[in-house]
Amino acid sequence: MGLSLVGALAVLAWLRPKVDRLGRNHYLDGMKAIVSEKGQVTIPKPLRERLGIRAGEVLEFEEQKGKLVATKTSPGDRVDAVYGILRLGVSTDELIRRMRGPGPDE
Repeated sequence: MGLSLVGALAVLAWLRPKVDRLGRNHYLDGMKAIVSEKGQVTIPKPLRERLGIRAGEVLEFEEQKGKLVATKTSPGDRVDAVYGILRLGVSTDELIRRMRGPGPDE
């Protein structure tokens, strides 16, 4: 039982890497990633670029109808994120006085 020429060409087309007109992967068949032993997954680069996901960005994960959904968290105020983390043991006024030195009325 041999393949017809059309059948053989169809098999070769299926085996050939799928690329777009620029020679890059086009992912018509979907994008896949393998979960590591640590539970880590690499988000495919085309998705990262399209969605503006950069290294260090925080994603929120949830389950919706049996699917894993990742959402970019909204960037919070950077000052609010660090407000109150320093414990200096002195008041702000005292700290500023120490940095500036004595004022003209002292």
